[in-house]
Amino acid sequence: MTTAYIYDHVRTPRGRGKPDGALHEASAIHLAQSVLTHLRDRNALDTALVDDVVFGVVSPVGEQGQCLPRVAALAAGYSEQTAGVQINRFCGSGLEAVNLASGKIAAGAADFIIAGGCESMSRVAILSDGGAWSVDPLVAALTHYIPQGISADLMASKWGYTREQLDAYAVRSHQLAARAWEEGRFDRSVVPVHDVLGQLLLARDEAIRPDSSIASLAGLKPSFAELGARGGFDALAIARYQEVERIEHRHHAGNSSAIVDGACAVLLGSREAGKAAGLTPRARIRTFSVIGSEPTIMLTGPSFAAEKALKRAGMRPGDIDLYEINEAFAAVPLRFIDALGIDTAKVNVNGGAIAMGHPLGATGAMILGTALDELERTGGGTALVSLCIGAGMGVATIIERV
Repeated sequence: MTTAYIYDHVRTPRGRGKPDGALHEASAIHLAQSVLTHLRDRNALDTALVDDVVFGVVSPVGEQGQCLPRVAALAAGYSEQTAGVQINRFCGSGLEAVNLASGKIAAGAADFIIAGGCESMSRVAILSDGGAWSVDPLVAALTHYIPQGISADLMASKWGYTREQLDAYAVRSHQLAARAWEEGRFDRSVVPVHDVLGQLLLARDEAIRPDSSIASLAGLKPSFAELGARGGFDALAIARYQEVERIEHRHHAGNSSAIVDGACAVLLGSREAGKAAGLTPRARIRTFSVIGSEPTIMLTGPSFAAEKALKRAGMRPGDIDLYEINEAFAAVPLRFIDALGIDTAKVNVNGGAIAMGHPLGATGAMILGTALDELERTGGGTALVSLCIGAGMGVATIIERV
């Protein structure tokens, strides 16, 4: 089998996913075109060598439909020989795009692939694509469906994460993200977004609140209490997890991931293809995994996927230098840390989605790039990246710096 290497990656800054957000006027295809253009130009890449563009897009409707990666590549001036495909594994889509691309390279079916994702959440609303899981009452009943916010509160209730613990983790995320920007840790990989006239729209992540504190977050009301009570979802959660006496609603806008717009692109290829193109690899994909988990609590999959990947790599949790776990809700990384028994100091050292936001289809590839940059900055060797996924799944990837 051929080893898949990471040669480079770029991402846009993450803009608030609202009509007044800085990236609202940029369509999803504009965001995708932007990262594809930057990745090509800074690597002097002959795009005729790129076999495919694999992008995660979680709401593939309207502006985000019609095989966006292929059209974005054409709009960016890529070779007509470069194909494109979009995938949807909910929040894990960006990392799954990297894994699928790596598998094709490892199998010898491709030389170069650009993987990543994009999501314009200010223009194409979350859940706008519908779907039987949450819309069809029969299917929802068969799959024990509850909304993700209720699942996060179920996790907090089951494992006893207090409001103070969740808020403290959120404050940490904002502080670390602000520090990372101040120290220039994102400068190499974040590329600015301009409008069609060439005017700057955004150069830095827009949702970070460096002044966040436990005191300021204490004033926010829980986001999912009314939904849990009136929608009957609390009762459904307790029926599935009878050891939980009641659902304590502890997640709110301040300790949950921000809704944002953004895109990213990761250049992967074989050693031979890189050498022929005059490129130097930065890391190799050591292994990856995906797993299904219990669909009601839904958000516990990352630790299971990580354990599966570690086993395949012949490694233990302590062998990993750096962890990136998507901060969909504060309870998710807290449970991941506890389940694997790892040091919090190794986890999301530059903040995460609570501070910077979670552009659904792009996040997984974004945090993979963040992990690679941090390994290079600190001289670390290995990183593990993982995300929770709707309907009860987890995805994980281990990379090794070269």
